[in-house]
Amino acid sequence: MTKKLLASAFAFLTPLLSAPAQDFALKTNALYLATTTPNIGAEMSAGRHHSVQLFYGLNPWRQSGADRSSLRHWLLMPEYRYWFCQSFNGWFIGAHLMGGEFNMSGVDLPLGIFSGLKDHRYEGWYAGGGITAGYQWPLSRHWNVEASVGLGYDYIKYDKYLCGECGEKVKQSHTNYFGPTKVALSVLYIF
Repeated sequence: MTKKLLASAFAFLTPLLSAPAQDFALKTNALYLATTTPNIGAEMSAGRHHSVQLFYGLNPWRQSGADRSSLRHWLLMPEYRYWFCQSFNGWFIGAHLMGGEFNMSGVDLPLGIFSGLKDHRYEGWYAGGGITAGYQWPLSRHWNVEASVGLGYDYIKYDKYLCGECGEKVKQSHTNYFGPTKVALSVLYIF
């Protein structure tokens, strides 16, 4: 699955590598960093009103403390954007694909989302996509701040285990998720 996602992302970005890009940016999502997930994105202008980005996040750590919670996962998200003003400035809409793997347990997410994570361990993969909308504020010649949200669909295939530490599998299944697929407050450095 990992090789297929990387090949798809490469195929998505390859035609744009020869495009005369005026701007190239590296970015990180501060909200994603707050979950102890290091992440990086690269975005390239593909014309006055178009850009593409490839975003990657990886959380390989088990949390410390008595609860021994775990949010281990990785994510790869290519995205196309249409800018209403110009690339890297103002409002944009876009479409994104996403995929990754996860191994999570002992987590109490807000609003009762995935409530089984508190008492069970889930391990599996997901793939999907959706639409994005956002706004980018230029702060200076090289620095921007961006806020964006995404809604979409993910197909999630998983194994459910009795608890975070033990290895007894109690269920193998899949689910279809519709809802938020992205929330970002990013800082960009533009070259």
